Amino acid sequence: MSRKPLAKRLTKIAVVTVAVGAVLAVAATPAVALADWAIEQTAPSYESLPQVLREPATAQASYLYANDGKTVITTFYDQNRRDVPLDQVAPAMRDAVVAAEDTRFFTHHGVDVRGVLRAVVANGASGGVEQGASTLTMQYVRNVLKNDPGLTPEERESATEQTASRKIREARYALSLEQKLSKNEILERYLNIAYFGAGAYGVDAAAHTYFSKNAADLTLGEASLLAGLLQAPEADNPLTKGLDGAVARREYVLAAMVGTGSISRQQADAAQATAPVLKRGSSPNDCVASKNEWGFFCDYFRTWWKSQPAFGDTPEARVQALKLGGYRIVTTLDPAIATEAQRQAVKVYGYTSKRALPMAVVEPGTGRVLAMAVNRHYNPVDKPGNTVNQLIAGADTAHGYQAGSTFKMFTMLAALEQGKTLDTSFDSPSRLVTRWPDSGETTSCDGFWCPKNASPSFMDGRRNMWTGFGRSVNTYFVWLEEQVGADRAVEMAQRLGIQFRDSGDADRARSSAASWGSFTLGVSLTTPLDLANAYATLAADGKYCTPVPVRSVTTAAGAELDVARPDCRQVITDDVARAATDAARCPVGQQSAYHGCDGGTATAVSQLLGGRPVAGKTGSSTDNMTETFVAYTPQLAAAAIAANPDSPLDKVGAAVLPQVYRAVAATLATGSGPLEVKQFVAPTRTLVVADHRDRGDEPGLEPVPASPSPSAVPSPSPDEHSDDRSDGKKDHGKNEDKNEDKPSGGKDDKPKPAKPTPKPSAKPTAKPTPKPTPSAEPSPSDTENSPSPRPSRSRRH
Repeated sequence: MSRKPLAKRLTKIAVVTVAVGAVLAVAATPAVALADWAIEQTAPSYESLPQVLREPATAQASYLYANDGKTVITTFYDQNRRDVPLDQVAPAMRDAVVAAEDTRFFTHHGVDVRGVLRAVVANGASGGVEQGASTLTMQYVRNVLKNDPGLTPEERESATEQTASRKIREARYALSLEQKLSKNEILERYLNIAYFGAGAYGVDAAAHTYFSKNAADLTLGEASLLAGLLQAPEADNPLTKGLDGAVARREYVLAAMVGTGSISRQQADAAQATAPVLKRGSSPNDCVASKNEWGFFCDYFRTWWKSQPAFGDTPEARVQALKLGGYRIVTTLDPAIATEAQRQAVKVYGYTSKRALPMAVVEPGTGRVLAMAVNRHYNPVDKPGNTVNQLIAGADTAHGYQAGSTFKMFTMLAALEQGKTLDTSFDSPSRLVTRWPDSGETTSCDGFWCPKNASPSFMDGRRNMWTGFGRSVNTYFVWLEEQVGADRAVEMAQRLGIQFRDSGDADRARSSAASWGSFTLGVSLTTPLDLANAYATLAADGKYCTPVPVRSVTTAAGAELDVARPDCRQVITDDVARAATDAARCPVGQQSAYHGCDGGTATAVSQLLGGRPVAGKTGSSTDNMTETFVAYTPQLAAAAIAANPDSPLDKVGAAVLPQVYRAVAATLATGSGPLEVKQFVAPTRTLVVADHRDRGDEPGLEPVPASPSPSAVPSPSPDEHSDDRSDGKKDHGKNEDKNEDKPSGGKDDKPKPAKPTPKPSAKPTAKPTPKPTPSAEPSPSDTENSPSPRPSRSRRH
């Protein structure tokens, strides 16, 4: 035998002998007196403790809720933890942890001297680490130090190293903490930071992870099982390692609880005889794991959060705050509306269809985004039906889609703002020669842009804003745009929140808006959210509100932050907004307050909403490459655009438009169900009749169901601006996913006879526009209502 091993054995025997002597000495010394002496001699002052111990900054998960404050959309965390006060932890759980980890917790002063010496003896005799002797307070100190968000990886490793110096540091800090904090305060902090395995930090996360319940609702059997996991959280994890280890530890904890007197032997036996029933709870993390296909709304929320200075100086710091800060965020998402919107989107196109139907729903007067839906899974995995591109609200990688004639609204608003009236008339020809130069083969008339009506038999003739908007007459609105200036229409769209995400559209809006004649036909790219919110401005009598995804944000400390307040401003007068709404009732099968409607492109919508006041507009891009519908009631606004996000030139076809407007109408009907019926306010005569003479018809608040006059005007032909084409008997067309929307039997889509529309006042008749003199203004586009020649730069959808 060598001298070195022999010396080590002699040293160990000497240490054990000394320890035994120390234990005998301790037995004769009052424990309290010894602890007091230790505090006086070794404990630092509370003020000199590390700040993280005085003001714990433990990472907590942030919870994202729907607008009911109960439905969890997802959570954000680096560590799955949510602090709860001690009175929200079941008493059995508190007693179980004390019995399992520190039976003398309520009698020592932070360090259990008898436990330390007993551990020295046990560990010295075995040559290993049989007993740790760490009190709950010492364990709390260690957990705080290793979870300090400000630590480097090296510092975090130092905080958990198995050394005597670390133990001494923990003991000194524990003694100091117990001078300042009560036992219940320390126990609460410990329960909220301890690791229970399966990614669950803190008792509340553990209760949800293993039993899908709150910490306050834990039974004795469940509490004792969780307390038993603290010694070896992953080794005894019943979700991955089976129940044997966890049940064995539970038996030990129950026996310890009997020893502390917190339960009786009978209670322990009853709990031990009950087999654990695990019910794994979901702990979703980030938007990919969000529930109910609400990932795109979650993504929109996260983008909003990153833009808010209240959460940090940089976007990266704000994301870190979201994952660590323990915020309680109640969003604007309405579960019922969002569920119906998703159902309707998938009804039109299936998840794996190359085409998509993104839809957004907004609350007028607040800008609160109530729903975002699309027939896609929010998932980065590259497979059909998956994408993380923001198809509904737009982003750098998703610029949007052409929305066709829905943009005629901005021209009408610009005209009304300039004092033109709803009865402004023009003999709309099949093709209109404009003043803007053009060299396209099919869109040029002797060098000038000359757009045409899609369905001359339905659209040509003398039109005003009511009938021009209702029948979607291209040449009327291009003529009107010439009168007010294309730049005024562009500026109006921007005022109502239309963003030009595509660089080409942005350049044109900035440098040559006055020559952008095709703007009124909806050739620029937009998104359902921008479009719905623009029309929501009309529902709110001209008050524009920035879209917002949150109703409240509360910190982990319970303070509500002032970041969710609606940001609204009056961008057009209430009378201009009301006049535009009066005309916007024509496309959807209702009558204006002044009985000016005569035909529409989606007349079934009124009946689909049960006659509830509604306004809206259809829109189709050239060759039906996209089909759009936007509608609003006084309380809700929604828009949807059928398109192929990856191939802008793919023609979705005219047949899908009835399905699109039915999807929007069904969603609005669901959202309107709990709401009282409100009426649109009629505009004053100032914006209705040019000479203000009494036409013999008074505005009325009650909507009058309307449809084309029983004249000789034929039904519109099936093309891009003849949207309500069904006679109720033929199929509207099928998509490749067999999700066709079948007609309901004919009554919904057939026009009803109406009383003859009163003639407007005798305003001077405008003559057809003569062939203009060429000017130096650039051509608005190469094709009438043509798509942007650029793809939307979206990745695979």
